[in-house]
Amino acid sequence: MMETVPRYERMPYRRGGRSGLRLPAVSLGLWHNFGSVDPFQNGRAIVLRAFDLGITHFDLANNYGPEPGSAEETFGRILRNDLAGHRDELVISTKAGYRMWPGPYGDEGSRKYLLASLDQSLARMGIPYVDVFYHHRPDPHTPLEETMGALEQAVRSGKALYAGVSNYPPDLTRRAAALLREMRVPFVLHQPKYSMLERTPENGLLQVLEEEGIGCIVFSPLAQGLLTDRYLRDIPADSRAAKPHGFLREDAVTDERRAQLIALNRIARARGQSLAQLALAWVLRHPAVTSALIGASRVRQLEDNVAALDNLALSGDELAEIDRILAQGGEGRA
Repeated sequence: MMETVPRYERMPYRRGGRSGLRLPAVSLGLWHNFGSVDPFQNGRAIVLRAFDLGITHFDLANNYGPEPGSAEETFGRILRNDLAGHRDELVISTKAGYRMWPGPYGDEGSRKYLLASLDQSLARMGIPYVDVFYHHRPDPHTPLEETMGALEQAVRSGKALYAGVSNYPPDLTRRAAALLREMRVPFVLHQPKYSMLERTPENGLLQVLEEEGIGCIVFSPLAQGLLTDRYLRDIPADSRAAKPHGFLREDAVTDERRAQLIALNRIARARGQSLAQLALAWVLRHPAVTSALIGASRVRQLEDNVAALDNLALSGDELAEIDRILAQGGEGRA
């Protein structure tokens, strides 16, 4: 008899565009904190707690670690030892598009690279298929027809159920959608970088996704941790900005940026939320956004982020004040 955990009672699930696939409003990404350099038991605790909170979607890529590939190995170990009986309750995604091995066939968007990478990802995780296979970034050197044809083959072979892309601009997304539609391949998700500090998807991409019926799962909704209370005063020694292998650099935390964060934090406190919870509510406000992809370095952080779902409504006045704060000195990039 299966265990009964009320994991599905609190979490809202949203459709990926016009598809039948639904994702939790908050998904867990394994970009950081699940590599070979990280403590396995901490990563395991985060994944299992996420599932008990109703997070059914776990997002990976071939190069996640460090070392590249090790996040998939970590997740495969957790899946095999703890979640094997729940595979049909999970949405597992992976991607290929960044350099993974030496030589001309270990990068970008060729059919040879994408399909070889997918086979390697499946082997590392110990599963016969992923639910979503993404091309991770555009490749200007490979015909889009070839790249989308590789996604079509992945789906036709049964090694992926759905196709997705990440980091594609609006025009290329529309072309990819037309090709996959012609191939009768379910194109369900686009994964762009989107946050209060990175609003590029508002310049056409979100509109394209709504028109094409493609779901949007946003990465870095907390701007690599900037949109938290960790950087309101200084840079903690154990923060992402202080890590030598992270993507958030200390020089991103300027005096101007900190003033914006403090002002945004005042709005969050007035709502009874943390800054991170406000940032998640802000990205989830948009009708095109299916899910916000979060990372976590500890269980408590995960729980605090999921608590954002208790208060997602943002008033017109709050949105206007957020825009005013972000306009001071420009939005910036993070």
